[in-house]
Amino acid sequence: MATYRALTVDWEGSSLKPDIREYSMADLPNGEVTIKVSYSGVNYKDGLSTIPGAGIVSQYPHVPGIDLAGIVVTSSDPSFQEGDEVLVTGYGLGASHPGGFSEYARVPAAWVVPMPSGLTAKAAMAIGTAGFTAALSVHRMEENGLNPGQGPVLVSGATGGVGSWAVSMLAKSGYEVTASTRKSPEIEYLKKLGARETISPSELEAPEGKSLNRERWAGAVDPVGGPFLTHILNSVRYGGSVALSGFTGGADLASTVYPFIVRGVNLLGIDSVLCQMEVRRTVWNRIAAEWKPDEEMLNAIVQEISIADLPAAIATVLQGRMRGRSIVKLS
Repeated sequence: MATYRALTVDWEGSSLKPDIREYSMADLPNGEVTIKVSYSGVNYKDGLSTIPGAGIVSQYPHVPGIDLAGIVVTSSDPSFQEGDEVLVTGYGLGASHPGGFSEYARVPAAWVVPMPSGLTAKAAMAIGTAGFTAALSVHRMEENGLNPGQGPVLVSGATGGVGSWAVSMLAKSGYEVTASTRKSPEIEYLKKLGARETISPSELEAPEGKSLNRERWAGAVDPVGGPFLTHILNSVRYGGSVALSGFTGGADLASTVYPFIVRGVNLLGIDSVLCQMEVRRTVWNRIAAEWKPDEEMLNAIVQEISIADLPAAIATVLQGRMRGRSIVKLS
């Protein structure tokens, strides 16, 4: 019987350790669509699956990888045929279900997105969950009235996967982008992506004793959360929106009601995991068209690694040292 390799996280004493194991095709989980995986991306959530008690995974051994792109091998669902190029992000992939850090994957048909015209598997995973989250953030803000010309749009955590793609996509759409980062050596990188200005997070703090800061941002993409989100909310212009998608800065929110009832600010929760399929396809089609990165942009944001490099890449993303995106080539 054919075999395949997968990065597997399992207990070693009292800690979790990732290593590469070999499986037979009979070990694949239930699902209608079997995919030969071409690429997967390395995400913060994948790193959390290696931390005991992080709440991402309940059973080990476990194969991480919350996104994948590849070619359908078999399908019992008529929506997909052998040879179709597809991608999967979110749902239970890499969490409650074995993920994309595997040469083969089997998933429910309801999770599968046909590859949008114009995207390759490599480009799709270069964008991946992080890029989809960034695109969904911009899409939702535009649904709530954001458009170019209203003023600068802030991106926090701008050197990370979501932040990097948000800077690039906003700039492609004609927005004036301000990128926030503590990493001064990365300023040129952010300007290459399209940021017009870069600032330190400390520049957003309101003077002591003030509930609101001066109105500054037409909108903001925030994958960081925590105290930083409070500072953003306090400086968004009247009617502006903040698209919140992460909590690398903390899960607590200590804010007053003033941004919401004095300035009509919208706090938009961005969930890329259970996003409705209709919205998911719409956003991926936008990514493949108006937000499609050129080769220079892909090279600036993305580094390609092998399955053997995954343990080190997971450690890097957990330490907050990842710039842009790492993608793993599986076949």
